[in-house]
Amino acid sequence: MNLEHVALVVTDPVALAAWYVEHLGMSIVRKTDSGPGFARFLADSDRLGVLEIYGSDSLPIPDYRGRDPLVFHLAFSTTDVAGTLRRLIEAGAEPVGTVSVRPSGDSFAMVRDPCGIPIQLVNRATPLVPA
Repeated sequence: MNLEHVALVVTDPVALAAWYVEHLGMSIVRKTDSGPGFARFLADSDRLGVLEIYGSDSLPIPDYRGRDPLVFHLAFSTTDVAGTLRRLIEAGAEPVGTVSVRPSGDSFAMVRDPCGIPIQLVNRATPLVPA
């Protein structure tokens, strides 16, 4: 089996999806233009990972800002963690700590998107899944 997508309920899925498209290089591969969901399915730049962002009138919106980012986060691969961190902060992301480099050579940084969802930026010395 393959993972098809991960879903997040947010207050403004249209605006958040636009932010992910503009600042994380994702693309909308499917959408619903009716409420309350206004679902957006976003594919990463390699079109391997899909994130669904949608709204709801009946579900509670999680307190993303109130959760430790190590409990739940989205991780995005980048070759320039520090540069991507600066760029996302300029685009409205909230920094969570600074860039750290592990003995393995992996580098990480964490931000929160405009809805407070934690985003980990990572550059791994050895990819998790070899090409």
